[in-house]
Order: sequence, then structure tokens, then C-alpha cells
Amino acid sequence: MKNLMKKWNQISLVKQISIGLIIGIIMAVSIPEAAKSVTILGSLFVGALKAIAPVLVFFLVMSAIAQHKSGHQTNMKSIIFLYLLGTFLAGLIAVIVSFIFPVSITLTKGVEDLAAPGGVVDVLKTLLLNVVDNPVNAINNANYIGILAWAILLGLALRNASDTTKTLISNFSDAINKMVTWVIKFAPLGIMGLVIESITTNGIESLLSYGKLLAVLIGCMLFVALVVNPIIVFSSLRQNPYPLVFKCIKESGITAFFTRSSAANIPVNMKLCEKLGLDKDTYSVSIPLGATVNMAGAAVTISILTLAAVHTLGIQVDIPTAIILSVLSAICACGASGVAGGSLLLIPLAC
Repeated sequence: MKNLMKKWNQISLVKQISIGLIIGIIMAVSIPEAAKSVTILGSLFVGALKAIAPVLVFFLVMSAIAQHKSGHQTNMKSIIFLYLLGTFLAGLIAVIVSFIFPVSITLTKGVEDLAAPGGVVDVLKTLLLNVVDNPVNAINNANYIGILAWAILLGLALRNASDTTKTLISNFSDAINKMVTWVIKFAPLGIMGLVIESITTNGIESLLSYGKLLAVLIGCMLFVALVVNPIIVFSSLRQNPYPLVFKCIKESGITAFFTRSSAANIPVNMKLCEKLGLDKDTYSVSIPLGATVNMAGAAVTISILTLAAVHTLGIQVDIPTAIILSVLSAICACGASGVAGGSLLLIPLAC
């Protein structure tokens, strides 16, 4: 058993996740009833990621800001611009694809106990109120805008603290990073559980019935990931973007796709940035910020499902209105929750 575990640990994490993915599909298709008991592994994995991420972000950002050396470039202005550009382009591509491949859907009765925001102003108001949320509430509710705001302020306040205090905060940050490493080691089991839950809950038949809609959604996301993002990377780096793009998809994209949560993927992205040798002062702030405002997936979902409802009802939409929808979806995506299905309530607003 010990030798087996040793050999397993020698396999790269991406290969381990791929094995878990294949086993999950086989179990869900061949023994669905028995496989349902394994779905708890997916819930435990996502729950652990979501639990550790807010604490990780808080201490990592506070430590980075407190120990930041004046004059050290972090390029945050460029990063924020690229986030907003990428999110807008994702929404625009989704609108164009929806016009080329119009999709109709089966409309059902609305959910009674959920209320969509009344307008974009409501979304932006919620976003601003989240900035000044109670810091304990922000960590408890995984409100990353609030966590970032308080962590930055505390970091600035601790700039003149003693070296002992800064070392203590840094040690806490390193300890939480170590815990994240332990959680990520369980990714193969977590992905296996998530795949089984997805297939056994919805069934292959229900997925096939929405095949065209799924094809448009996933096809659009792949286009953004494999064409739009590489163009943005090339415009910034002036070198072949695909080695970096494929590494990011391989290391982070798989867990992002199956957890369907940018918040849950924060620890995974942090570890990837560390592996790539990026500046800790920059990525400790940019990754959690990106999990809130760099929501290309949400922009694609909002645009495509909104236009699917429009096409179903036979409403004609002109090009200027469609461009407005692209802008709206980008703004709304910035206010979307980083949890699975966080963008769904913004679709009625876009409609």
C-alpha cells in the first residue's frame, strides 16, 4: 500500500485529475446508484476550497501589502484594464455567436422565492456596499471585494509595524498556503465526485436535450480561452502565448470547469502563479480581484442565455442593442457572485 501511494504521488496532479475524471464518468454511467455515495467527495473538496480561500486571500494580501517595498512595480492598472477588456470581449463574442447560431429553449415557470436585481444600478450598489462590509462578515460570506478592501487597509496600516509583527503575519500566510497544498492534493477525488454528481443528478439524457445550448455555451468559452485570451496575451507579451495558455488551462481550467466557481478556484490559481514564478505582491491581489471582476464565463452565460430567451420568444434584436447587451453583461459579470450559478439571477436583468 505504501509503495502504491508513493507511485501515485510521483504522478503529476494533472494526470491524477484526468484519472479521477475518467473513473468518475465510468462509475456514473455503469453504476449510477452505487456511485451516488461518492458524490460527497466533490462536495467536501469544493467546501474545503471555499472555506480556505477567504482566509488565504485575507492573510496573503495583508502580508504582501505590509511588506511591499516602495517603488516596486505591481502593474495593477494594466491588470484591471485587461480584466475589463477580457470580460467585455467575452460578452461581445457570446452575442456574435448567438446571432450566428440562434438557440431556442424550453421556458418553464419562474422560481418564486428568488428575486433578480431591478437594474444595473442595483448590481453596482451591491458591489460598492460589499466593499465596506464588516470584515468578519466578508470572510464568513466569502465577499472577496470586502476581503480585499480590508486586507489592503490593514496591510497599509501595518507598513510601519515591527519586523516581528510582519514575520508573524508572513508565517500565518505561509501556513495557510501549506494547508491549501494539502487540499489541492485531494483534487482527483474531488473532481471524480463532482463528475459523478453532475451525471447522476442531471442524467446524460437531460444534458443531450440541451445539447445545442451547451454546444454554443462551451464552444463560445473555448473560443474565448483559445483565441481571444491568446490574442490579449500576445498583445501584452509579444511572444507565442499558447505555452502559457495551455499550462493555465491544464493546471487551473479543469478544476474551474467542474467546480463552476471562481471563488473556489482562487487557491488553485495562487499555487499556479507561485509555480510560474510570478510576483507575489501582484498575484496575491490580482487573483482574488480577478475572481470577482474578471468573469468572462459569467459574461458569456448572461449574453447567450438572454439571447436564447429572446430567440425563443421571437423578439428581433438589432446590432446596437446587442452591443449594449455586451457592455451590460460585462458590468453585470463584475457584480456576479463567484459561486456556481452566481450569474443566473443577472439573466432576467439582462432580458
